[in-house]
Amino acid sequence: MKARFAVLLAAFVASAQASGYRIETVTDQLKSPATIAFLPDGRMLVGERPGRLRVIDAQGRLLPQAVAGLPTGGLDDTSSLIDVVPDPDFARTRMLFLSSMQGSTRSNHLRIHTARLEDDRLVGLRTLFDATPAKSGRSNFGGRLVFLPDRTLVFSVGDGFDGREQAQNPRSHLGKLLRLNRDGSVPADNPFARDTGAAAAVYSLGHRNVQGLAYDAAHQRLYANDHGAKGGDEINLIRPGVNHGWPLVTHGVDYIGARITPYTELPGMEPPLLHWTPSIAPSALAVAGGDRFPQWKGDLLSAALVGKGVYRVRLEGRRVVSQEKLFGELDARIRDLKFGLDGLLYLLTDGPEARLLRVSPAP
Repeated sequence: MKARFAVLLAAFVASAQASGYRIETVTDQLKSPATIAFLPDGRMLVGERPGRLRVIDAQGRLLPQAVAGLPTGGLDDTSSLIDVVPDPDFARTRMLFLSSMQGSTRSNHLRIHTARLEDDRLVGLRTLFDATPAKSGRSNFGGRLVFLPDRTLVFSVGDGFDGREQAQNPRSHLGKLLRLNRDGSVPADNPFARDTGAAAAVYSLGHRNVQGLAYDAAHQRLYANDHGAKGGDEINLIRPGVNHGWPLVTHGVDYIGARITPYTELPGMEPPLLHWTPSIAPSALAVAGGDRFPQWKGDLLSAALVGKGVYRVRLEGRRVVSQEKLFGELDARIRDLKFGLDGLLYLLTDGPEARLLRVSPAP
C-alpha cells in the first residue's frame, strides 16, 4: 500500500506543480486521524480517533510514543477523540482544549476537556462542558473547536441523527454551535444568555453536524460547514442567535430517499452561502491567508470525504462567485486541513493508514 502510494504521489507531482502547488508527505504512519494542531515551538499534534494524541517534532519526525493522560471512556475505537486546539495563550499556559464523545452507543454526549501539555503527557485533565441531552448511536456528534479573537471558545454539537428535531429546540445543546469562556462559564453577551427559555451557551441553532469551523480575521467573520444528509451539505456564515433551519429547511433528503421537509427556505431561517447536492461530505474548513498562496487569499477551503479533495470557494462580500476542486489527484478522503505557522497548507487524509501532507507553492 505504501509503495503504491509513493508511486502515485510521484506521478501526481507534475500535475500538482502545474496547478501552482507541490505536495510532500510529512508522515504516512497515522491511524484514523481526526485533527491536526500547531504549537508555537514548531511541533504539530495529531489527534487519532481511537483516543491517541501523536506528536510530530519541529524536524517533522513522528514520535513513536503517544501523549499520555488523554480522556478515557470514549464511545468506541472509531469515535473517541474528535478535535484538539491549543489555548490562544499556549506559550504561557500550556493548555489544550479537546473534544471527545463519551459514553456508550445507548447513551453518549460530547465532552469538552482541558489539560496542560507537559513534556509527553497531559496534566490536570478536567471536564469543561458536557452537552445535553444524551443521545444514542455513534453519528452526528460535531465536536469541532475554534477560538474567536476575544478568546472565547465556539464548538459544534451535532443533532444526534435520530433526534434531529432537537436542532430547533433552544433548550437543547444538540444541533447547535455553543460559545463558552475558557473557564467554562457562559459569556454575558451570548445571544440567549438571559433567555430562560434557552440554553445559555447556545450561539447559533438549526445545524445538523458541523464538521468545520473557521474564523476569517481579515473580515471578522465566522464560517461553518455542515454535513447534510443525502445532499444538503452547507457553508454558513455564522452570526450570534441566527437559526440556520435544519431540519425544517434543507436541500437534502433522508438516506432512504424520503423527503425530510418540503422547504428549502423559510422566513426567519438563514439560507446557506452555498450547498452541495449531491453530498461531498465536508469535514473541515479553513480560510486562506498569508502570502504563500496569494491566488487563494481570502478563499474558503472545505475538505471533503466523499468528494475526495478540497473545495476552494471564492467570495465577493457575502456572495459565492466561484468554486474549484483542489487535490483531486490524490484520490483521498481529506479529514482535516489547516494552515501552519509557516504559512503552508497541511492536509490530513482519512482511514487506518493515513498521511499528513504538506502543500507548498510550486517552484
